[in-house]
Amino acid sequence: MRKFKRVQWMVMLLLLVMVVSACGGSGGEGNSASGGGSADAGNVKVTLLNSKGEILSQLEDAAKAFQKDNPGITVEIQPVPTGGSPFERASALYASGNPPTMTMLDTGDVEKFKDRILDLSGEKWNKDIVENATTATTVDGKNYAFPLAVEGYGFIYNKAVVDKAVGGSFDPTTIKTRNDLEKLFQQIEASGKKALVISPMDWSLGAHYLPLAYAGQNKDMAEVDKFIASLKAGQANLATNPVFNGLMDTFDVMMKYNIDQASPLAGAYERGPELLGKGEVGIWFMGNWAWPQISGFDTANKEYGFLPVPISNNADDYGNQEISSAVSKRIVIDKEKSTPEQQEAAKKFLNWIVYDAKGQDFLVNKANIIPAFKNITLPAADPLGKSIQDYIAKGKSEQSMSLLPADHWSKLGSSMQKYLAKQGDRATLAKEIEDYWKTVK
Repeated sequence: MRKFKRVQWMVMLLLLVMVVSACGGSGGEGNSASGGGSADAGNVKVTLLNSKGEILSQLEDAAKAFQKDNPGITVEIQPVPTGGSPFERASALYASGNPPTMTMLDTGDVEKFKDRILDLSGEKWNKDIVENATTATTVDGKNYAFPLAVEGYGFIYNKAVVDKAVGGSFDPTTIKTRNDLEKLFQQIEASGKKALVISPMDWSLGAHYLPLAYAGQNKDMAEVDKFIASLKAGQANLATNPVFNGLMDTFDVMMKYNIDQASPLAGAYERGPELLGKGEVGIWFMGNWAWPQISGFDTANKEYGFLPVPISNNADDYGNQEISSAVSKRIVIDKEKSTPEQQEAAKKFLNWIVYDAKGQDFLVNKANIIPAFKNITLPAADPLGKSIQDYIAKGKSEQSMSLLPADHWSKLGSSMQKYLAKQGDRATLAKEIEDYWKTVK
């Protein structure tokens, strides 16, 4: 009996060892399948913080298309809360230790993150950018951002209205001086329509119109930087500055023909696209971002375009034939928390946008974005984008002021509003501008 029991125990012990071994093997295979082993090799998830809310669904569709072409990479789009600042949202995510792999920033915010983001100077697309596309995001010879979207602004015209006013097919290249512009205003009014509407929002006057006085100083942005430095140092005299005075002379003409001159500060943004789209006015000072609103009232069969803002009666003066445009949105890649694999996946996504037919289709046709790359030859999907593309292609673009202080548009927009409402003269406006710049560090 004892011998039999010993055999029983030996058999039981052997069975126990076999079961434990089997469990250990099974567990090992389970870990491999679920936690970063061979079955998951190559799978990378990256995130993109999107601050251009109007293209959220298009960006999500682009991420899916990219993933289909690149099965090992997942791209998750994270929206900035409506009305929120991309800088503040990105800063909060960094503070929490969970920044996105990619962040879509406004141009002026890129340098604030330069110690936390990748140097992208070595990427192939740097050789295919349009002129000045990365100048504002290059620090010490290194470019830190991918230029996503070009935007521009000036006088938007309704071609149906101006065609009738000039008695034929309107040619925008005929407007080269302030006198040319006023003559067009007069022709529009003579045809029974109002010439234009001035939208009085501080951001339009302070971030778009007034900055033409800075950018128009010289085609060389280094000279523009010197002019801004002289304003900060209190050395610039706007009262004698021909570009500033020329721009304000043009504004005086605009005020004279403004449909809202009886109550110039009463108009809301929504009034502009409705008046222009319905053909009640011929011209509106605004940017290409307004197309979705204009299209909702369109009576001109999508025939709209841009005129520059002339600052003199000399057709050859810089700015008289150039449209203001610049890259408005940039994508940066985190280097603080993202892995090398995530960084490479993010770079691959950006290259896909520039060089893949599906990526280009997303950018131009789906998102209605004017690309910042010369190799993308797709025509813009809307008439305002096409107009800006045409100016850029002809070398007729003036660099927009993308790096103004954050409070410039609110403080000096308010000063411009006072001028528009005739509550302050030009000398007062010039002094307020000069006083403001002396406070900028």
